[in-house]
Amino acid sequence: MHHIDVHVEKDIYDVNNRIADANANLLRGHGIRAFDLLGAIGSGKTALIERLVPLIRERGLRAGAIAGDVYGDDDFRRIVALNVPAYNANTGKECHLDAHLVEHAIEHLPLDDIDILFIENVGNMVCPTDFRLGAEKRIVVVSSTEGDDVVNKHPMMFRSSNIGVINKVDLAPFVGADLDRMEADMRRYNPEMRVFRTNMKAGEGLEALLDAILA
Repeated sequence: MHHIDVHVEKDIYDVNNRIADANANLLRGHGIRAFDLLGAIGSGKTALIERLVPLIRERGLRAGAIAGDVYGDDDFRRIVALNVPAYNANTGKECHLDAHLVEHAIEHLPLDDIDILFIENVGNMVCPTDFRLGAEKRIVVVSSTEGDDVVNKHPMMFRSSNIGVINKVDLAPFVGADLDRMEADMRRYNPEMRVFRTNMKAGEGLEALLDAILA
């Protein structure tokens, strides 16, 4: 017989949400705007940070980042190379960041030197959905190379996000991905979601995306 303890699950989410609210209040107190980046491995989350940091600097703002991964520091090293404050948050066995891990990461950042904080979640399209971290917006990144049915397979990820990014649009013809279907699926699951198409290699679509992030 399969038994689920609903009370335990609710308690876990309640504790996480309380810490997430505390994270949000702490960041706001330092004048920091935080954004949660979601998406599968290889969708382009780290590349998005790499592309946006110079644009953020051009606007006179200072970026920082938390790099979430199950193991390793590959993304963290790419972010540090941008010469921004960053912290590598390894989750061990967990397939997502939670508010407590972010709380710990924040303790290691120079908060008075950051205006925009990107929290790059673990590459996963399911696990991070239910765990708020303290960010003011959620940005979900998908790639054309994941297939044009990727949105339809992960509806909860899009229902809980504010901005959708369809990345690697230049590769869509080579993998047979229908970008219009991907965008329509995003809007079907979240009519309020703003959707952007990007090509990180060429830098296409990034200025408009940054405008929406900072709006």
